[in-house]
Amino acid sequence: MTSPALPELLGPPLPRRSRRTRRAWNAAALGACVLAGLVLCVPIALLVWHLVGHGLPGLGPGFFVHEPRPVGEPGGGMANAIVGTLILIGIATTLAVPVGVGAGIYLAEYGESRFAGAVRYAVDVLGGVPSIVVGVAAYGLIVVPMGRFSALAGGVALAILMLPTIIRSTEEVVRLVPQSYRHAALALGAPRWRVVQNVVLPAARAGITTATMLAVARAAGETAPLLFTALGNRFWSVKLDRPIASLPVFIYDYARAPYDDWNRQAWTGALVLLFLVTLLSLLVRLTTRRIPRS
Repeated sequence: MTSPALPELLGPPLPRRSRRTRRAWNAAALGACVLAGLVLCVPIALLVWHLVGHGLPGLGPGFFVHEPRPVGEPGGGMANAIVGTLILIGIATTLAVPVGVGAGIYLAEYGESRFAGAVRYAVDVLGGVPSIVVGVAAYGLIVVPMGRFSALAGGVALAILMLPTIIRSTEEVVRLVPQSYRHAALALGAPRWRVVQNVVLPAARAGITTATMLAVARAAGETAPLLFTALGNRFWSVKLDRPIASLPVFIYDYARAPYDDWNRQAWTGALVLLFLVTLLSLLVRLTTRRIPRS
């Protein structure tokens, strides 16, 4: 029995008018997608333009190397706040990434049980909790037993805020890895854990990195949790068990202060925070691209 020819499988050709209609609808859909992309870029462009316009005049070397000056003395910088923000982000990332990626892989690979459903529901609820509530919880769980505000408490609060984004994004990215990759590795005799480690994770590495940077971007700009945990510090301090300065708290304090110089520094701090998150994202992407796939 001979197989049918290709023209028979495709059916009769469409009329010329139908082809024109299909091309018109295709062009309209493509134009709508391009328009949606442009609309998405407009708020981001306006935000960057606004921050650059107000924050760039106060940007200089002194802003990165000097500490804040007392009230009434112009100048100064936010060197301690920049270093403190990096420390807080480092603590939060160290705590959140292993737990978040591991939970996301579990939900994607073994997410059919009732326990997995309960974990997924808990993650969704945690993602909707206001950041100030997380700060209050971290205050009761860490600050009160320690007897002081600390950078560690601030890092834990930011890590809790990062978890829902990392877990849910990792789950979706891992699910996008084709099942044929897993079946091929299992057919070669590899155990399930090695398939996940050497096949699934390298294939989903870019998506997991993007999810991590989205979580870092959210945590880097949070102020409310830090008011209850890290508190803030106008002096230089890098001790994890002591209050520490951070850019979001400085921006919050300077923006509502009745001093023009502090208001200008608040705009500059917001611009530096934006550049800091962008730089971290770029460095992580460049680093992960250079890691060879096993």
